[in-house]
Amino acid sequence: MGHRGAKAYVSENTLESIQKALSFNVDGIEIDVHCCASGELVVFHDFTLDRMTNGEGELAKYSLSELKALKVANQFSIPTLDEVLHLIDKTCLLNIELKGKFTAEATCKTIQNYIKNHGWQYSNFLVSSFQHSELETVFKLDNKIPLGVLTKANVAEAMAFAQTIAAKAIHPDFALVTRDNVKQAHSKGYMVNVWTVNDKETIERMKYYGVDAIISDVPDLV
Repeated sequence: MGHRGAKAYVSENTLESIQKALSFNVDGIEIDVHCCASGELVVFHDFTLDRMTNGEGELAKYSLSELKALKVANQFSIPTLDEVLHLIDKTCLLNIELKGKFTAEATCKTIQNYIKNHGWQYSNFLVSSFQHSELETVFKLDNKIPLGVLTKANVAEAMAFAQTIAAKAIHPDFALVTRDNVKQAHSKGYMVNVWTVNDKETIERMKYYGVDAIISDVPDLV
């Protein structure tokens, strides 16, 4: 799975980065979403604009038109979730990470729209987050949407929470992953999708452990 598109090659979370990942025939692409001030879901990692754009301050305080006037890495636009969905067009799995607060409801509505009107299926999506409250909201609004629990702390705790929302997957930092906890997760019915694995040695180790997906800045290496 391409991390924020193909982050090692083109600026993260841009349509151009996602297109680069698609050129590698990835099985999936991971992106991040926030709600902007005018209500649309935009694809961006940070809560603030300063690192990646020529703007500054909190993304959530800007309208879509204001965000569209900014440049990512001096050349790219901040895309909406709709633009990403049009680009991918069911060619691979889309893993939507809920970054900002109150992203769950808008994400559910978007997913439902693409299933109802654009020929997508629930299996084309995976919604993940570190924020348990956002995942709980998705589960309450539409329990058919596949969920993934992100963790950088504890795989066992992630599995315990996953049970409460009928999650399909655990998304641990690769540094937490062992052969044993992958087996344990599989025995409980969870997929294990690890992040962010960028060197050949670690990629091979994750494959040896039997993980289900590797999220990488260099998806062509995987």
